[in-house]
Amino acid sequence: MTKYEFKSMVSSHAESLKMYAFHFTHDDEDANDLVQDTVLKAITYHDKFKEGTNLKGWLYTIMKNTFINNYRRLVKISTMVTKSEEISSSNLVYSSTNNRGENQFVMDDIKAALNELSEEYYVPFTMYFEGYKYHEIADHLDIPIGTVKTRIHVARKSLKKSLKPYAYGIQSSVFAGVNF
Repeated sequence: MTKYEFKSMVSSHAESLKMYAFHFTHDDEDANDLVQDTVLKAITYHDKFKEGTNLKGWLYTIMKNTFINNYRRLVKISTMVTKSEEISSSNLVYSSTNNRGENQFVMDDIKAALNELSEEYYVPFTMYFEGYKYHEIADHLDIPIGTVKTRIHVARKSLKKSLKPYAYGIQSSVFAGVNF
C-alpha cells in the first residue's frame, strides 16, 4: 500500500476520530487537536500498520495513548510548589490526596508480575489489554483464536496469583477498570 493510499484510508476515518476525541476532551478545539495529532502519528508511523488488521482500532489506540500522554504532561506542568509559610486547606487536601507513592509501588509490582509471564502469554495479554480483539491477536500471532483466549486466561490467573496481596488490602486507582 502506498503512503497516499494510506493517507486516504486514514482520512476516511476523520469523522469517527473526531467523535472519539470529543469523548476524551469534551471540547471541540481540543478534540480537533487530538485528531490532528493522531492522524500525524498514524501517517508518520504508517509502516508500523499491518495491512489486513483493523485500521480504525489502530487509530483509536494511537488516539487513546496520545491523550493519556498529553494528560500526563499537562499534570506535570500544572503541578506547583507552594513556598509560603501558610498553606491553604485546599492545597493541603490536594497534596495529601494526590500522593502517588503508593501507586508507584503497585505499578512496580504489576510490572514485575507481567515480566514473570513467558512471551507466549505476555504478548496476547498485553495486546488484549491495549484493546485488540481476539481475532486481531490471533491474526497477528498466526495462532488459533482458542489458543489466544486460553493464553489470556492463563496470564490473568498468573497475574491474579502474583498480585494476590492487593486483592483485599490496597484499593488503588491503578486497578480501576482492570479485570484480573
